[in-house]
Amino acid sequence: MDDKRSLSKKAGLLHLNALSLADGMRSGAFRSLYRGQGLDFNGVREYLRGDDVRAIDWNVTARMGKPFVKVFEEERELDVFIVVDTSLSMRFSKSGTSRLSKALECAKLLTLASLRNASPVGAVVFDSQIHFSSAPEHGKDHAMLLLSKFDSLSGGESVPYRAAEKGSYMDNALSGALKLLRKRTLVMIFSDFRMQGYFSHFGQLCQKNDVVAVRICDELDRNLPSAGTLLFSDMESGRKAFLPTSSRSFKSAWLASGQRGIDLWKRECFSRGGVPLVLSMEKDSFSQLQAFFTARKGV
Repeated sequence: MDDKRSLSKKAGLLHLNALSLADGMRSGAFRSLYRGQGLDFNGVREYLRGDDVRAIDWNVTARMGKPFVKVFEEERELDVFIVVDTSLSMRFSKSGTSRLSKALECAKLLTLASLRNASPVGAVVFDSQIHFSSAPEHGKDHAMLLLSKFDSLSGGESVPYRAAEKGSYMDNALSGALKLLRKRTLVMIFSDFRMQGYFSHFGQLCQKNDVVAVRICDELDRNLPSAGTLLFSDMESGRKAFLPTSSRSFKSAWLASGQRGIDLWKRECFSRGGVPLVLSMEKDSFSQLQAFFTARKGV
């Protein structure tokens, strides 16, 4: 009974947070990512003093013998596409909460917020293969379908994958997204980004969409507990190694190596046209998302 009350309370809080996030979308927190590109061409009119000369339609101007400018109408809806990495490394948990559960909580928030704003929302879920994929669509039924998919993953974190399912093929997921998305879309990618070979399609996706790469990080990525020499195992490759967690020099090297990896990843994201966001496992999901989009108003 206590578990059910706790689950109900969490669901209610998730819904309330989604309403607040939806308000942020309407106020421009999400739309500011478009930097004026979320516009539909609506015709031309004669040039007026003070108009931006970059809006001049030179073809019409040449035909008419006087300057005309292009007129645009702001898009009324914002398509949202959610990419969720469910690979083994995302399922690791040191305290009952995994990176995957954090990613799914964010995915649910965005889905509910999109529903609140009547925005089309879609998603792709992957590990070594594509498990679910859907282009952005309107409506409560479609949003409920996505929430159901996310819920089914939330309850399966302790189920071990078969050996053939190891791996994280984000490149395939991003390649599929390129084919699914028909208009400029806000793409949110939730992963630990512990893979390679995806930046080519990532860059292509950024050319026609606004892409936010959300890297979910755990405290262990930065600081190891001082517990002597411990055996560590890579969940994907199966490689094992003993690490001296109490050694100051090793802990310092671990921290420096982790920070270099994040800095390099951020530079790659920016160079391809994406926006990186480091999401902490130890902090509230909603607060971090809301702070990120609020901070980008007017950017």
